[in-house]
Amino acid sequence: MAQERKGAVTFKGNPLTLIGPEIKAGQQAPDFKALGAGLAEVSLKDFKGKTILISVVPSLATPVCDQQTRRFNEEAGKMPGNIAVLTVSMDLPFAQGRFCSTAGIDKIKTLSDHRDASFGQAYGTLIKELRLLARSIFIVDPAGKVQYAEYVKEVTNHPNYDAALNALKAAQTR
Repeated sequence: MAQERKGAVTFKGNPLTLIGPEIKAGQQAPDFKALGAGLAEVSLKDFKGKTILISVVPSLATPVCDQQTRRFNEEAGKMPGNIAVLTVSMDLPFAQGRFCSTAGIDKIKTLSDHRDASFGQAYGTLIKELRLLARSIFIVDPAGKVQYAEYVKEVTNHPNYDAALNALKAAQTR
């Protein structure tokens, strides 16, 4: 049975349970399988040799998730080509595609964890009670090591953008 972390995050003050381990800086990034555009299966291995920013959101159809995704898309436009910016949610790939085309999101790759919650369970972001992913950020260096991990305690709050972007810059120079 998967590890459960009760009260690891809250939604509007109500404690929720996360399924999966808490990922910490310094450990090897776990692999996962998610769906990308055209229902293509995507895994961590597809980004080997790149520095990766993984932005995890509950649903692109909510205001904070929308703002988070737009912010990282804007930042991705200023980054060199050896950085991959991913947004992972439980939204279906078709809904992600519609959101991106409507919002002008074109610098990041969206991944859907809807099929089997592989990412959520591997990174400890799957909210048991809602079958959504908890808001979080992970930075993975080109060697596949986690350099930064943030689980946003209150799911409706924004992540620490500056800390994540600073960690991304630092990981790139390692």
